[in-house]
Parts: sequence; C-alpha cells; structure tokens
Amino acid sequence: MALIGGGGAGFIGKVHAIAATMDGQATLVAGAFSSNPERSRDAASAFGVAPERAYGSAGELFSRESTLPPDERAEFVAIATPNDTHASLAVAALKAGFHVVCDKPMAINLSQAAEMVKCAEASGRVFALMHNYSGYPLVRQARTMIQGGELGKLLGVRVQYLQGWMHGRQPGDTPARGAWKSDPSRNGPGGSLGDVGTHAYHLLRFITDAKPLELLCQLQSHAPFHELDDYGHALLRLEGGASGMVTFSQVTHGRLNDLSIDVDGDRASLRWRQERPNQLEVRALGQPTRIYERDPNSPLLSDLARSSCRLPAGHPEAFLEAFANVYRSAFADMAQHRASYIAPTIAPTMPSVVLPYPSVRDGYEGVAFITRCLESHNDNATWKPTTDFDGSRL
Repeated sequence: MALIGGGGAGFIGKVHAIAATMDGQATLVAGAFSSNPERSRDAASAFGVAPERAYGSAGELFSRESTLPPDERAEFVAIATPNDTHASLAVAALKAGFHVVCDKPMAINLSQAAEMVKCAEASGRVFALMHNYSGYPLVRQARTMIQGGELGKLLGVRVQYLQGWMHGRQPGDTPARGAWKSDPSRNGPGGSLGDVGTHAYHLLRFITDAKPLELLCQLQSHAPFHELDDYGHALLRLEGGASGMVTFSQVTHGRLNDLSIDVDGDRASLRWRQERPNQLEVRALGQPTRIYERDPNSPLLSDLARSSCRLPAGHPEAFLEAFANVYRSAFADMAQHRASYIAPTIAPTMPSVVLPYPSVRDGYEGVAFITRCLESHNDNATWKPTTDFDGSRL
C-alpha cells in the first residue's frame, strides 16, 4: 500500500492507513504524505515507513515504485487529499499500473469524473471509492433484507446526515485541518452537499438499489465565513413509485455525525443510525419491534452481514471497522490480479459471499448527484432528470 496524504494534522489519511492494514492483508510501505518533503518524511517515520520510500510528490512515488520488483512495490494507492486533486492523482496512478482507493467525492466536476471512469475501466485495475458507511455489518444486513423483499414494495426512504461543527467557528478562524473545505476551487462547488450529502445519498442507493428518476434540491448557507452550502434537502422520485429525501447539514446544534436512514415498505420498515451502529430496528404493524444486533454467530443475520463482523457480539465495532470492510471487499478483487492468486477465506465458518464495495461508477454517480442538486437549486428548486447518473452516456 502507498498513501497519498495523511501527513500533518490531516484526519482521513490516518484512518485509511489504520483501516487498510487492520486485517493484515496490506502493509503501508510507501507514501507521498505531504507536498512538503520534510513533513512527508516525518509522517513516514510515524507510520513506520522506510525514509527512502517517503516521496516528495505523487509523481515521484509513481515513477519510483513502478521500478521496484512486483513483490516489493506497492500494489495500490490510497488517495486521501483535497477534492480537487483526486482526479489527476487517480488517473496518474491507474496509468502507472496501480489499483486505486479514492476518498469521496471522487472529483469536483463531471468531466473529471467521466475521465476517471474511462481510465479505470480501460486500465483493468481495481478502483474503489471510500464510502465507508456501506461497510457496517447492519447496513449490509439492511441491504440484504430490502433487496430480498422482506420489507415488501418500497414506499419511501429518508436519509439524514447532521453535523453542527460549523457553529464552533467564527470568521477569521484558522482551523487545524480541513480549511480547504471552505474554498470552492479546492473543495468543489458543493459544501455540506459534497461533504456529507454524498454519504447520505450513497447510503440510500447502497441499501435500496432504487434508481432515482428525478430530483429537486434546495440549499442554504448560514455560516458567515463559508462560501458554500451548509444545509440542504434533496427530494427524489425513485423507480417503482417510491420517494426519497436526503437531508444534510453542518449547522445543526448538538449533532456530531448523526447519519441515519429510514426505509418504508408496504410490509415493514427499518431504521439504522450510525451513532448506534450495532443495532438495526425493524417494525411491522401490530408486531413487536425487532432489534437486530451485530453478531457474527447469529442465524438471523445474512451471510454478508456476518462476514463483515470481526468481534463477538457485545464488543462494539464502528467507523474504523466499516472502513476496513470496504478495503477488505476491494482486496478480494485486487488479489485476483496476482499470478499466485488463491481465493481467500474471509471467515472459516462463512460460505462464499460476494463482497460489495463502491466503485468508480458509484463515484461518478456521486458527482452527478452534486451537479444535479446544484442545477436544481440554481433553477429555483425545479425537478431535474437523473436517469443518466449511471454514466450510460459516457
């Protein structure tokens, strides 16, 4: 594994390093941890990376690692940098022969996203997009139940991702990290829409697999120092007649990382909340509420959910483990590119399961969601078509 980003006060790069190596399937061996060479070397020391493989730039990383023997070089690159750099770094990594794991949003506009799709699919390399909430065991349980018809016909979906941290900043503050998120040229045109709204939208798509037909969006900006949106709602018309609502905010007092999803069917409904990730609530009229617990040995959970667990029931698993599950799912595909590939056993007691992970096409859809939401908002919150979100017109 090679990591781009993660030096200094950055948060997400360190999470990538922990999650990717959690199960012993990857080792961090190289990186361009900062655009500052000295800071990159300091980060390498903290990560336990040899100083000669702490590179001063991504370009140097790609060229130098590519010359190493296959059993020594990094097989994949994790990109944990500001949004405006994702496209150029990912394309360069793919062209150099590396698999890619990229943070979201995948790009800052649709033309960049389209180039990434074409490059990834032409390269034959694995491209995973890090929507880590798809890795929670009970999110995967919800996906299995809904797509298996246990809730009946889909009626509606409500997803919200609420934070309140922007109330803690004042004009002129210099934040310890993430200052670029207030800069449209580096962050892209979507504020909370791109930062947390894309997570909420992907959760809806991952769990239900319901394709959007149209959307309507209204955005607001309340923080005086922030040029971009910090509050918004998107309404969705979904295939099959269902409706969806995605709410995202970074100015909701008292909310930390309150991501939740409610799904209504004509037979039952369910609710999952990221701040209580080890429980899934299922309700049906006239019946007691069922609460599914994260348990690798429970016969009530699907193979996919159980294979996503590491610890016995009662020991909490959360953000880092979900992150690691996306990596583990992508690793199963990466391994097939090795000449010595042997199909891995994820858990000795588990039957073979297909491990889903967000792909480059999901990344394109996320950028399309941002783009179409902005178009709707700027057109007085009118309905906009979304049938091209899958990139079928590329």
